[in-house]
Amino acid sequence: MADVVGEGAAGRGTRRLRAEVALKTVAAEPGSPDRLRRVLEQALVFGGATLAAVYAPGEDEDLLCLVESAGVPRTFYGLRDSYPRSGRSAVAGALRTGHARWLGPAELAARTESRRTSGRDFFLAALPTHGDEGGGCLLAVSERPGGFDSDDRECLELIADAVAFPALPAATDGGELPANAFSLAMDTGRVEVGDDILALFGLGLDEFDGKVETLLGLTVPEDLPSLMSVVEADHTALGDRDLEFRVLQPAGPPRWLRLRGRLLPGGEGLPARIVGTVADASTLRAEVTDVARVQRLAAALATAGTVRDVSHAVVTALRGPLRADRIALAELENDRLVVTVLDPPDPESWPQLWRVEWRTEWPDAPVRAMPTLAAALREGRAQIWPAGSPLEPALADVGPGGLAVLPLPAGGRMVGACLIGWDAPHDFGPDERALLTASAGLAGQALLRAHAFDAEHELVGMLQRQLLPRRLPRLPGAEAVARYLPTTAGLEVGGDWYDVIPLPDNHVALVIGDVQGHSAAAATLMGQMRTALRAYAAEGHPPDVVVDHANRLLMDMETDLFATCCYVDVDLEEGSAWCVRAGHPPPVLRHPDGSTEIVEAEGGPPLGVLRQAGFPMSPLGLQPGTVVALTTDGLVESADSDIDTGMARLARELARSDPAHLGLVADALLVGARRSDDIALLLMRYDGMAVRPLRESWTVWRVPQAVGHARRFTRRTLRAWGVPPQDMDAVLLVVSELVTNALVHTDGRVRLDLTFVNRRLRVAVADSSPRTPVKPAGISWEATGGRGILLVEAMAATWGTVPVSGGKQVWSEIVLGG
Repeated sequence: MADVVGEGAAGRGTRRLRAEVALKTVAAEPGSPDRLRRVLEQALVFGGATLAAVYAPGEDEDLLCLVESAGVPRTFYGLRDSYPRSGRSAVAGALRTGHARWLGPAELAARTESRRTSGRDFFLAALPTHGDEGGGCLLAVSERPGGFDSDDRECLELIADAVAFPALPAATDGGELPANAFSLAMDTGRVEVGDDILALFGLGLDEFDGKVETLLGLTVPEDLPSLMSVVEADHTALGDRDLEFRVLQPAGPPRWLRLRGRLLPGGEGLPARIVGTVADASTLRAEVTDVARVQRLAAALATAGTVRDVSHAVVTALRGPLRADRIALAELENDRLVVTVLDPPDPESWPQLWRVEWRTEWPDAPVRAMPTLAAALREGRAQIWPAGSPLEPALADVGPGGLAVLPLPAGGRMVGACLIGWDAPHDFGPDERALLTASAGLAGQALLRAHAFDAEHELVGMLQRQLLPRRLPRLPGAEAVARYLPTTAGLEVGGDWYDVIPLPDNHVALVIGDVQGHSAAAATLMGQMRTALRAYAAEGHPPDVVVDHANRLLMDMETDLFATCCYVDVDLEEGSAWCVRAGHPPPVLRHPDGSTEIVEAEGGPPLGVLRQAGFPMSPLGLQPGTVVALTTDGLVESADSDIDTGMARLARELARSDPAHLGLVADALLVGARRSDDIALLLMRYDGMAVRPLRESWTVWRVPQAVGHARRFTRRTLRAWGVPPQDMDAVLLVVSELVTNALVHTDGRVRLDLTFVNRRLRVAVADSSPRTPVKPAGISWEATGGRGILLVEAMAATWGTVPVSGGKQVWSEIVLGG
């Protein structure tokens, strides 16, 4: 293995020579604004360091302040931005004695300046330097077992000799700043700037009032947070002051500028100041070690939520600068590599083994099958193999002109790897190694975070799906579809819901709602409200009463949350509907001629706000072919679009759709939807019933001949419907038993309903008692009652009971002519 690894024993003999060549190349650019950073990057490439930094005396001569750093953030190792020159730190000790200090984990354990936050042991090197402005110190950190070897130390000494740290510009009494420099007083916000900076911001000397707010007001709003981290910095938030931002231009796109600086602690009674430079980013060096590339990768990873997002961000950041032919990024799961992104994505761009033995889009393989890769992951450092290196077939064909493997560390372990391959022979320079090293830690942490996000998001999605209907019922004369999209902005479960509730007499209730907020409490309340509305609807209440009962229930629950709701009761026989709104967007209708209408339905307040609230009903007329669309505000409202604009857009898109394929319509309405909030969408197309049932009702008065009257009403109705006399006996027996049961065991009004359709007759008797009749387990010969329900069960194809407002309805269905 050692003979194929670029940093193996064979390569170490020439490492010092290579470091000298790289440092001479950097020294050939004495005026480069990032010369010092490029020097420090050589410590990452040749000195075995994961972090390199330079400290130099600040304005207060007793403080050694951070001037520049490269590699992983210094806070990862608990290193500070300044150390007292007279203190016991390794930086101060190396500068006082003039000799390098090499410290291991045991020596660092007791030092407060190196509090470990990574959970791993590391080694620290401090070497004195002699820069342009006096003495300073080079600080380097290594996590390799054994720390810095002899070759590492030789290279670090070369780098320390090459360090020349210019003092950052600062205003002096009566003096002027360089044209590209600034000095910001932290206590007053007053800033002195050079002429070049004013020109970059498009300001003249007479237009600038000396306030930092004036400059901030000219920047792109999205870049303000990163700038404010500099402007509002304090001694606990010091760090790398190298960032890019955009300023608005009178015409054309914003201009990219780069800020470099550091905070200078104030002396006794003096305020702290931030001093630095601002330059046009387009005129600076654009090679792969450009700090802006790492900064932009960090920004992209900060907003990448899923593993796929992280993978694409890494590919975008590396493939162009490295001019690579292919990149694969994979997670490491239980000794297996699970590839999340292949770029380019077409199978023909990858070796035959990847296309045959591995799955095309999501290949995986045990790490032990690739010993070269396994060794790179164990060592935990970026490894490079030039063209012609003897590698196993799974890796050799990925990069016949050169292969780089970038292990991705996070949380004290390897979470994945990035494979980068070239077809033509590729010359690996120190710049590319520096970019790979700087990107590895960022990508590893982001991958670990995204993996947790994916797992939690799947859990949240599963919980959400359990709270929503698994499937929608089949409706006579109509079709309904629904869609739900959870927000991608976070992991909290949402409160949006929908429901389709079949009701007696070919009615259906369409319900959509939204509970305030995204939390477990909102999801719980959503489930309770959906259940409550379904229960009140099943009891037979009209729509306004159903919504009013739900409102009172929510008020009694004493929750701080409220809910919006839209409830539409549709009569599928008549093609009519009643709509009730409680603080929710109204329905949108698409008529058969393609025109759309946003229903002007009067609404009440959201549920849970007012106990004595009114919820008026608004009528809707539906013709066959009409589509009813209900949605939550996540689809029609966003930060840059109000709800009226969103509803108008929904109506336009619905007008362009083909209602014959309702599922495709729902999918099309969600295309391009902003996922900053949950989205629920419910569509129903009313087709009209091909066969409408025949209905008749009779109020049974409590008189001695009540059952006889009910039988005569039933016989007359069946004759009018053309039912043969031989089919009437079973029906009359069922009517007698159900009406008798209601009159004997209940008080109040009794109603008999007959419904006939497709040779099935439904007999339903409603009364005011909520008590459900119970079929007896057994009846003796001496029993005087209990046989009625047994007779009904014997005569009917099916029977049952449902609650209605204030009571129940016992029903039975009989097949006639069978």
